[in-house]
Amino acid sequence: MRAVLVPLEIDPATPAAGCRLHTLGGTSMGTDWSARMMLPPEWQGDLQSALQQELDEIVAQMSHWDGASLLSRYNRAPAGSWHKLPPQFFEVMDYALAVREDSGGAYDPAAGSLVNLWGFGPTGRYDQAGFYAPAREVVAAVLAERQGRRPRLDREQRCLYQPGGAILDLSSVAKGYAVDCLARRLEALGIKHYLVEVGGELRGAGVKLDGQPWWVELEGVPDAVAGIATEPVPQSTVALHGLAVATSGDYRRYFHHARQRASHTLDPRTGYPIANNVASVTVLTPTCMAADALSTALTVMGVEAGLPFATQRGIAARYLIRSDDGLHEVDTPAWRELLQ
Repeated sequence: MRAVLVPLEIDPATPAAGCRLHTLGGTSMGTDWSARMMLPPEWQGDLQSALQQELDEIVAQMSHWDGASLLSRYNRAPAGSWHKLPPQFFEVMDYALAVREDSGGAYDPAAGSLVNLWGFGPTGRYDQAGFYAPAREVVAAVLAERQGRRPRLDREQRCLYQPGGAILDLSSVAKGYAVDCLARRLEALGIKHYLVEVGGELRGAGVKLDGQPWWVELEGVPDAVAGIATEPVPQSTVALHGLAVATSGDYRRYFHHARQRASHTLDPRTGYPIANNVASVTVLTPTCMAADALSTALTVMGVEAGLPFATQRGIAARYLIRSDDGLHEVDTPAWRELLQ
């Protein structure tokens, strides 16, 4: 049976008469992006360029793949230096550091040294010849080094402190933020009915011409990597009406190490890939930045710690957990409130 999720509050406004569906798209952040929106026939303006510029600016500031980005320059900066942040970078760092604090370090935007160590960074990758999983003593050494290398944000001056050797990696929050930036640009132009997406993370508002919301099928675990031979978890569909969605999964990028799946999702507290049987976590929130970061944090925390964490904060989240007899779905009260 297919689960259907609908937001608790519905805006009855519909597109103006004569509006038509327009679709745009392109590439950014190593993936594809798209925007579907209801536009009046008299609309004029280069939306393609406007949306691409939003994404290009985020890449210029927060890419860990681009050596010329502001983030890359920060990562190379000397100890004791302060770095003035533009509004976008500041907003992301402010939120990411708040999630780090709230999650007890299960989420950490400065875990780049661990990401690189395990081959999930821009160089020395796990899927390239010559890569070897790090030895236990190497992981321990990197963890010890990180203890005294935590970035510090001056919120009044909007500056970020480089203690020396701190390596930022915002890949678990910047893509969601990019989705929000596309949505905000459309809303600033007076476009109220849209669905925007970057690399599978989405945010929607309003409805289509027929009054139907933007229905989206939630991401599941592919059969090829589910590791089970039982009935799959039923697919779920959500109406992205004033909602955003992001999913974190251990099947995206991984390799096998010591007979276990070494996922790209790392626990910053231990220095190792997660080993808590979490196949995926999907989060529904009003902003995609929050959905992106929280889905990663809850994945690292695991169901035992993550479920009460999300429940106490009213987060709509769904876990897919691996077990000997298949995938099991575990969700929060806020998630179940959306079920129809």
